[in-house]
Amino acid sequence: MLNLFLTAFVAAFLAAGVRRPFLFVLAYAYIDIVAPQKVTWGFLQQVPVSLIAFVCAVLAWLVAEDKNGIRISPRQFVLLLLIVYCGLTTRSADFPEPALEKWGWVWKTLVFALFLPLTLRTRLRIESLVLIMVLSVGVIAIGGGIKTITSGGGGYGELKLLVSDNTGLYEGSTLSTVAVATIPLIAWLARYGTVFPPGRLVRLFALALGFACCLIPIGTQTRTGLVCLVILAGLSLRTVKRPLLYVGVIAGLATAAVPFLPQSYIQRMNTIENHQSDQSASTRVAVWKWTLEFVKTHPFGGGFDAFRGNSVSYDTIKANKAGSNNTAIETERIVEKARAYHSSYFEMLGEQGWPGLALWLIIQLSGLFQLELIQRRLRRSTDALDGSDRALALALQAGHFIYMFGALFVGIAFQPFMFMLVGLQIALAMQVNRRMAALSPRQRHEGPGMRGSRPGKVHPGGPAHEPGFEPALERISP
Repeated sequence: MLNLFLTAFVAAFLAAGVRRPFLFVLAYAYIDIVAPQKVTWGFLQQVPVSLIAFVCAVLAWLVAEDKNGIRISPRQFVLLLLIVYCGLTTRSADFPEPALEKWGWVWKTLVFALFLPLTLRTRLRIESLVLIMVLSVGVIAIGGGIKTITSGGGGYGELKLLVSDNTGLYEGSTLSTVAVATIPLIAWLARYGTVFPPGRLVRLFALALGFACCLIPIGTQTRTGLVCLVILAGLSLRTVKRPLLYVGVIAGLATAAVPFLPQSYIQRMNTIENHQSDQSASTRVAVWKWTLEFVKTHPFGGGFDAFRGNSVSYDTIKANKAGSNNTAIETERIVEKARAYHSSYFEMLGEQGWPGLALWLIIQLSGLFQLELIQRRLRRSTDALDGSDRALALALQAGHFIYMFGALFVGIAFQPFMFMLVGLQIALAMQVNRRMAALSPRQRHEGPGMRGSRPGKVHPGGPAHEPGFEPALERISP
């Protein structure tokens, strides 16, 4: 039954794109996040639905979209450079077949991020993509959250999600990072959404979905997830009106939740303090040291999956209690080969070398800086659209910060969800710039807080909104 439902849903999604071509973009985002072809066991597994949706989205844009006023931002140009560079390193990779396999999905991820700003030219389209991304993550997080409450989750690699596959977005640390990074977007939709206008039911669903995303790090028992939750709590201080009260509430809730946490989760989190007591953490440190040595002789990296050539050794330390007052310290020498990087930064360094890491960091850090400029630019505005865009900039920035910290401990340098965030950031910046450019010189001189725009009204200029959606845009006032 599930197989038939998902097949029918994907087919209907793609068929709807024939009438409204932008839906192909949303369909690709859904397929790339949820991966229904992995969930089912029938027709969807036999056809490349992700590639089909991607090709349809690009072709529909080429044929049916208005391309007047299109601009290429500097970040898109850097994305293009990274695509070309990764293509070149793939041709000379140390392990050609695995490298070619990874390149098969990496190029789509980067091209889609490059393509998104070209089609996200209205406020409604930006919101629609945010909504699809949030709901797609929710499809995974809600089930995982329910299983965490009912069974404690089971531990790393044991939480039963839509698929029994601890890879890609379904890998515990990756899902934890993405789930926590989604929470700011959930909050933005609950307050500023126009497809589903703010209301009691919308806020209740947003609260439940955010709670489910918080439960994912517990169910998967990932230390990365705990770090991401702490980062999210810290970033939230920027937007709350009473920081001290907020800190007290968070501390109280965290303290109250400890007795209800699985004992295995608490034990795993305790290993954060001493990496030598945990084999997984010790492996990370050893692989990072190997990578730094590797790039001394391979400054341009070894291509995708270059980690397959590593061999690392390290000592693990275990403390065993012998009686009431004595503790025996045991040291064990571990030797491992072909261990993954367990860090996006070292993943980029080992696979793409110093140039690739530099390009990747430029894309990430320039996005955070650009979003900060947007929120500062619109900070004093009383206009509803400006308020919504500023809140979205803060939400995207928070999600990106969480990704950057989570990426310290997980090899998700090319995670498709996160590069969709990059595309959204570029599109938002372009939209704000178009709206500011449409103002008169006097209005720009007065500043956004003195324009006298009526709340809920769309600024002139920029591409026209899709017909039939104008009423939704009028409901933008919080």
